[in-house]
Amino acid sequence: MKKTPVTTGCHCGQPLPYADCCGPYHHGALPASAEQLMRSRYSAFVLQLEPYLLQSWASDTRPASLDLSADDGVKWLGLQVLAATGGAEGDDTGTVEFVARYKVGGRAYRLHETSRFRREDGAWRYIDGDLHEG
Repeated sequence: MKKTPVTTGCHCGQPLPYADCCGPYHHGALPASAEQLMRSRYSAFVLQLEPYLLQSWASDTRPASLDLSADDGVKWLGLQVLAATGGAEGDDTGTVEFVARYKVGGRAYRLHETSRFRREDGAWRYIDGDLHEG
């Protein structure tokens, strides 16, 4: 079941409304940086947009399919970008370190990851990431 986008502040933590932030990327616009792609992917997880997540994944690490319906009990609470390296105009690779907070069954969790990105055919794509413990 797809969730309805919020109307104030984007899911990704930016102050812009979803329609002016991650929404355009989910409808075909290309993120200009690795950080924008990472933020749009976070919003796509919140909204369970499996096609966007697959399309924005690097071709050599992309899974054959995703099934986010098992995540129906997940409530995403917020995203904090800690650092971004490269991943801008003129770069072909970049990394973004972030913490995503969420709840499952009333218990709070955090996902701390450094994600790797690269340009493929002119578009930023998620390659993979390293999880941080703690």
